[in-house]
Amino acid sequence: MKEKNWFSVLLHYADRQKKKFAWSVAASVLSVVSGLIPYYCFYSLLVQYMDNTLSGNSILLWGGTALLFYIAKVLLFGLSTSLSHQVAFHVLTGLRRKIADNFLKAPLGVVQKFSIGEIKSILVDKTEYIEPPLAHIVPEGAGHLVLPVVSLIALAILDWRLSLSAFITLPGALISMMLTFKISGDSFVKYNESNAHMNSTIVEYVEGIEVIKAFGKAGVSYEKYAGSIENFRKFVLQWMASTWITMKLAFALLPSTLLGTLPMGLYLISKNQMTACEACLGVMLSMSMVTSLARLEVFSESTRQMKETVEDLQVYLEMESLPQSDTEVSIPNCKVKLNNVRFSYDANGPEVLHSIDLDLLENSFTALVGPSGSGKSTIAKLISRFWDVSAGSITIGGVDIRNIPLKQLSQYVSYVAQDNFLFRCSIMENIRMGRPCATDEEVKEAAKLAECTEFIEKLPESWDTPAGEAGKRLSGGEKQRVAIARMLLKNSPIIILDEATAFTDPENEEKLQESIAALTKGKTLLVIAHRLSTITKADNIVVLEDGKVLSQGTHAQLLESCSLYKNMWQAHIGARQWAAGKEVQENV
Repeated sequence: MKEKNWFSVLLHYADRQKKKFAWSVAASVLSVVSGLIPYYCFYSLLVQYMDNTLSGNSILLWGGTALLFYIAKVLLFGLSTSLSHQVAFHVLTGLRRKIADNFLKAPLGVVQKFSIGEIKSILVDKTEYIEPPLAHIVPEGAGHLVLPVVSLIALAILDWRLSLSAFITLPGALISMMLTFKISGDSFVKYNESNAHMNSTIVEYVEGIEVIKAFGKAGVSYEKYAGSIENFRKFVLQWMASTWITMKLAFALLPSTLLGTLPMGLYLISKNQMTACEACLGVMLSMSMVTSLARLEVFSESTRQMKETVEDLQVYLEMESLPQSDTEVSIPNCKVKLNNVRFSYDANGPEVLHSIDLDLLENSFTALVGPSGSGKSTIAKLISRFWDVSAGSITIGGVDIRNIPLKQLSQYVSYVAQDNFLFRCSIMENIRMGRPCATDEEVKEAAKLAECTEFIEKLPESWDTPAGEAGKRLSGGEKQRVAIARMLLKNSPIIILDEATAFTDPENEEKLQESIAALTKGKTLLVIAHRLSTITKADNIVVLEDGKVLSQGTHAQLLESCSLYKNMWQAHIGARQWAAGKEVQENV
């Protein structure tokens, strides 16, 4: 596939704002051209002064004209900048929405390849880097390109030698600029990599601060944190030091047009081939190019950085997404069937599920049990279509889930994981995410059924209390109950609970299990549990081992026929008896 041009990628996200961009460029060009008129006005006044014909009316005419065009220059520049910033922020919004949308539609394995630091760097930092150059380079760059051209034509009209002398420093500037780019090499790529690593280390340090303190690893972790920052600092300083001389030479030489035009003007005056007034106008025109050439030099580096940033963004903009249909399908019932399902996380990686055949009947309670790593959570996530199966199929009501639009699938399936994420908004709004149109009363009813009401009403702001970043203001058990309330409010016909009550205290767990059992009647319920006592009433218990179905049946049947389940049950009962015995000893 042909690689897209980086600038066309940006213009694509300008969408209907492209006309504003064109008007911004036009206003910028008119602005810089308007800025040249005052030089001609001064030249006219100077000629009249030298000829002793200067009058008050002439001063008012030419002075007023100069002021008028200067005001036009300022206003047109302001208009150009305003329009270009509107377009730039529109582009940034489009880029961020597209990347966020791609993360939602991508297989979970693809998303997990990126660290939190990388994602934060892309969505916040790198995308933001595009705004200043995009808002200034294109419109202002167009104006700054036109101004030297117009000035050189005007110089050529005065005398072609004066125009040519303005280029005297150009060869030295170009050589210095090329040396700068050559010395830099792939430093900008290394800069991005180093910056992403530093961001990841900082996020890891901050998020893991509790574990670091608990295990006395503050020194080691801080060294890693400080080391990444120090390495980044050293790299940037070395990069800047290696290009400092050539970069400063390029910046100094390119705008130095006076080094050629001033001596040439004086020479032409001495030979009576140019008047002093014309030479003065030539010097002013030459000086008018200084700012434009200096800005173009800065823009050249910013353009290169913007190009590389957009090329980095394209990895995320073209991220692999789960194929899906755009048309909703008719689903006759909510029976879930796994037919000869095989799965590996990577195309060339080991297979983790092998020929799984499984029926989750409508209006039934199915439990998945087995040792850690046996594939329980993987099956749950495949049904929710976090990934696509490597082989075989998963159907709901006989319809392959790959043919069901993701939005429609999410309405049918509710997935509650062991480690639930809460958003940085109120507890009320976190629960309401299950069904955004729900009333406050409906939210509170779902919270009551999930045993949330008691702890929520003890919070400082009750239902309006912010959950904190990632729900950190709540305990693990409280977060799980909020997530279950969200699931109950959503009221999907297929419910998957992946260790959803693992952090809940025994007193609340029993009540919670009763609420879930009552509210999931008539639904397709799949529960993953390590506490086997919570799934003894399941209609079907599936025992997994090494990615295969070892056995399935009721609790009583498996105790008779499956040695692995029997051993797991005895270990569970033994642990409960030990915990109960310890509690009795403590109370004696």
